[in-house]
Amino acid sequence: MATNRRKTNRVKKEETNWQERVIQIRRVSKVVKGGKKLSFRAIVVVGNERGQVGVGVGKASDVIGAVKKGVADGKKHLIDIPITKSNSIPHPVDGAGGGAKVIMRPAAPGTGVIAGGAVRTVLELAGVRNVLAKQLGSNNPLNNARAAINALTALRTFSEVAEDRGIPLENLYIK
Repeated sequence: MATNRRKTNRVKKEETNWQERVIQIRRVSKVVKGGKKLSFRAIVVVGNERGQVGVGVGKASDVIGAVKKGVADGKKHLIDIPITKSNSIPHPVDGAGGGAKVIMRPAAPGTGVIAGGAVRTVLELAGVRNVLAKQLGSNNPLNNARAAINALTALRTFSEVAEDRGIPLENLYIK
Protein backbone atom coordinates (compact mmCIF):
# COMPACT_ATOMS: atom_id res chain seq x y z
CA MET A 1 0.00 0.00 0.00
CA ALA A 2 1.56 3.27 -1.14
CA THR A 3 1.06 6.20 1.16
CA ASN A 4 0.96 9.68 -0.25
CA ARG A 5 3.50 11.44 1.93
CA ARG A 6 4.51 14.85 0.91
CA LYS A 7 8.16 15.71 1.24
CA THR A 8 8.60 19.13 2.66
CA ASN A 9 11.75 20.98 1.79
CA ARG A 10 12.11 23.24 4.74
CA VAL A 11 14.36 26.14 4.07
CA LYS A 12 16.79 26.54 6.94
CA LYS A 13 17.07 30.00 8.35
CA GLU A 14 20.24 31.80 7.42
CA GLU A 15 22.69 30.98 10.15
CA THR A 16 24.18 34.35 10.86
CA ASN A 17 25.82 34.63 14.22
CA TRP A 18 23.63 37.26 15.82
CA GLN A 19 24.84 38.21 19.24
CA GLU A 20 22.65 39.84 21.82
CA ARG A 21 23.64 41.65 24.97
CA VAL A 22 21.31 42.91 27.66
CA ILE A 23 22.20 46.46 28.69
CA GLN A 24 19.64 46.89 31.42
CA ILE A 25 16.80 45.02 33.10
CA ARG A 26 14.52 47.22 35.13
CA ARG A 27 11.48 46.35 37.22
CA VAL A 28 8.63 48.71 36.43
CA SER A 29 5.19 48.93 37.97
CA LYS A 30 1.80 50.09 36.84
CA VAL A 31 -0.85 51.14 39.31
CA VAL A 32 -4.14 49.37 38.64
CA LYS A 33 -7.39 49.05 40.59
CA GLY A 34 -6.18 46.09 42.65
CA GLY A 35 -2.77 47.59 43.49
CA LYS A 36 0.52 47.62 41.64
CA LYS A 37 1.20 45.37 38.65
CA LEU A 38 4.91 44.56 38.32
CA SER A 39 6.61 43.92 34.99
CA PHE A 40 10.14 44.00 33.57
CA ARG A 41 11.74 46.15 30.88
CA ALA A 42 14.83 44.83 29.08
CA ILE A 43 17.07 46.91 26.81
CA VAL A 44 18.90 44.63 24.38
CA VAL A 45 21.53 45.29 21.69
CA VAL A 46 21.62 42.85 18.76
CA GLY A 47 24.47 42.73 16.25
CA ASN A 48 26.44 40.45 13.94
CA GLU A 49 29.85 42.18 14.34
CA ARG A 50 29.91 42.72 10.57
CA GLY A 51 28.28 46.13 10.26
CA GLN A 52 24.72 45.45 11.42
CA VAL A 53 23.38 46.48 14.81
CA GLY A 54 20.06 47.32 16.45
CA VAL A 55 18.69 48.34 19.85
CA GLY A 56 15.43 46.88 21.13
CA VAL A 57 13.23 47.26 24.18
CA GLY A 58 10.97 44.52 25.50
CA LYS A 59 8.46 44.52 28.35
CA ALA A 60 6.89 41.46 29.92
CA SER A 61 5.80 40.07 33.27
CA ASP A 62 8.96 37.94 33.46
CA VAL A 63 12.60 38.71 32.64
CA ILE A 64 13.04 35.99 29.99
CA GLY A 65 9.98 37.16 28.07
CA ALA A 66 11.17 40.77 28.22
CA VAL A 67 14.60 39.80 26.85
CA LYS A 68 13.03 37.75 24.02
CA LYS A 69 10.80 40.69 23.07
CA GLY A 70 13.81 43.02 23.23
CA VAL A 71 15.80 40.78 20.86
CA ALA A 72 12.86 40.64 18.41
CA ASP A 73 12.52 44.45 18.58
CA GLY A 74 16.27 44.90 18.05
CA LYS A 75 16.19 42.70 14.93
CA LYS A 76 13.33 44.82 13.57
CA HIS A 77 15.38 48.01 13.98
CA LEU A 78 18.71 46.89 12.44
CA ILE A 79 20.93 49.42 10.70
CA ASP A 80 23.90 48.90 8.37
CA ILE A 81 27.06 50.86 9.06
CA PRO A 82 30.18 51.32 6.94
CA ILE A 83 33.37 49.97 8.53
CA THR A 84 36.84 50.86 7.22
CA LYS A 85 39.65 48.37 6.57
CA SER A 86 41.13 49.26 9.96
CA ASN A 87 37.81 48.26 11.64
CA SER A 88 36.97 51.87 12.48
CA ILE A 89 34.39 54.41 11.35
CA PRO A 90 35.00 56.51 8.20
CA HIS A 91 34.75 59.98 9.81
CA PRO A 92 33.94 61.77 13.10
CA VAL A 93 30.23 61.90 13.88
CA ASP A 94 27.83 63.14 16.58
CA GLY A 95 24.50 61.63 17.57
CA ALA A 96 21.66 62.47 19.92
CA GLY A 97 18.88 60.47 21.53
CA GLY A 98 16.64 61.98 24.18
CA GLY A 99 18.87 63.95 26.55
CA ALA A 100 21.99 61.99 25.58
CA LYS A 101 24.64 63.09 23.11
CA VAL A 102 27.43 60.90 21.75
CA ILE A 103 30.63 61.94 19.96
CA MET A 104 32.55 59.33 17.94
CA ARG A 105 35.93 59.64 16.24
CA PRO A 106 37.86 57.11 14.15
CA ALA A 107 40.99 55.71 15.76
CA ALA A 108 44.23 54.08 14.58
CA PRO A 109 44.50 50.28 14.42
CA GLY A 110 45.25 48.80 17.83
CA THR A 111 43.46 51.51 19.79
CA GLY A 112 40.44 49.41 20.73
CA VAL A 113 36.94 50.57 21.63
CA ILE A 114 37.34 53.52 23.98
CA ALA A 115 33.76 54.14 25.03
CA GLY A 116 31.61 53.61 28.06
CA GLY A 117 28.39 51.88 28.95
CA ALA A 118 25.73 51.32 26.31
CA VAL A 119 27.77 53.04 23.56
CA ARG A 120 30.58 50.51 24.00
CA THR A 121 28.15 47.59 23.67
CA VAL A 122 26.57 49.05 20.51
CA LEU A 123 29.99 49.64 18.89
CA GLU A 124 31.32 46.18 19.79
CA LEU A 125 28.27 44.38 18.39
CA ALA A 126 28.42 46.55 15.25
CA GLY A 127 31.92 45.23 14.58
CA VAL A 128 33.82 48.48 15.18
CA ARG A 129 37.19 47.62 16.75
CA ASN A 130 39.02 50.99 16.85
CA VAL A 131 37.05 54.07 17.89
CA LEU A 132 37.02 56.88 20.42
CA ALA A 133 33.61 57.77 21.83
CA LYS A 134 32.30 60.06 24.54
CA GLN A 135 28.86 60.22 26.15
CA LEU A 136 27.62 63.70 27.02
CA GLY A 137 24.48 64.79 28.84
CA SER A 138 22.42 61.91 30.14
CA ASN A 139 23.72 58.60 31.49
CA ASN A 140 20.46 56.78 30.74
CA PRO A 141 21.46 53.52 28.95
CA LEU A 142 18.49 53.55 26.55
CA ASN A 143 19.04 57.15 25.44
CA ASN A 144 22.79 56.59 25.08
CA ALA A 145 22.24 53.45 22.98
CA ARG A 146 19.77 55.35 20.79
CA ALA A 147 22.24 58.25 20.46
CA ALA A 148 24.94 55.79 19.36
CA ILE A 149 22.58 54.29 16.77
CA ASN A 150 21.70 57.82 15.59
CA ALA A 151 25.39 58.64 15.16
CA LEU A 152 26.13 55.38 13.31
CA THR A 153 23.17 56.01 10.97
CA ALA A 154 24.75 59.33 9.91
CA LEU A 155 27.98 57.63 8.73
CA ARG A 156 28.71 57.72 5.00
CA THR A 157 31.57 56.28 2.95
CA PHE A 158 33.80 58.42 0.74
CA SER A 159 32.35 56.81 -2.38
CA GLU A 160 28.79 57.72 -1.28
CA VAL A 161 29.83 61.35 -0.74
CA ALA A 162 31.53 61.49 -4.15
CA GLU A 163 28.43 60.00 -5.79
CA ASP A 164 26.13 62.52 -4.05
CA ARG A 165 28.32 65.40 -5.23
CA GLY A 166 28.52 63.96 -8.74
CA ILE A 167 32.32 63.91 -8.90
CA PRO A 168 34.84 61.08 -9.24
CA LEU A 169 36.29 59.67 -6.02
CA GLU A 170 39.79 60.92 -6.94
CA ASN A 171 38.57 64.55 -7.09
CA LEU A 172 36.98 64.33 -3.63
CA TYR A 173 40.22 65.32 -1.89
CA ILE A 174 41.03 68.27 -4.18
CA LYS A 175 40.16 71.65 -2.66
